[in-house]
Amino acid sequence: MLEKEYIILIIGMGLVTYLPRLIPLLVLSGRNLPKWLSEGLDIIPVAILSAILLPLLVTSGEPKRIEFFQPELLVAIPTFIFALKTRSLSLTIVLGMLLFWIASKLM
Repeated sequence: MLEKEYIILIIGMGLVTYLPRLIPLLVLSGRNLPKWLSEGLDIIPVAILSAILLPLLVTSGEPKRIEFFQPELLVAIPTFIFALKTRSLSLTIVLGMLLFWIASKLM
């Protein structure tokens, strides 16, 4: 590719990334959303994170197969409970890393 094409590609990728965030912000700012819509929008990050993490936690191998007793899932459960109780991101990360290190040594 030529240098000009790279610049156009980078600008295009920036627009594709930025516009989906900007348009709702401009359209919805200053408006009162219905409670049901606001509550629905609040759970989107959790739903996306769950959709990304669940396959990583319960599948392994090639081809993928369900496997519940793998270190990732066994570490994720107590880490998740700790996160719910403490609401501390930094302590949760440290605990998760520590538990994963211990699990990797034991398995």
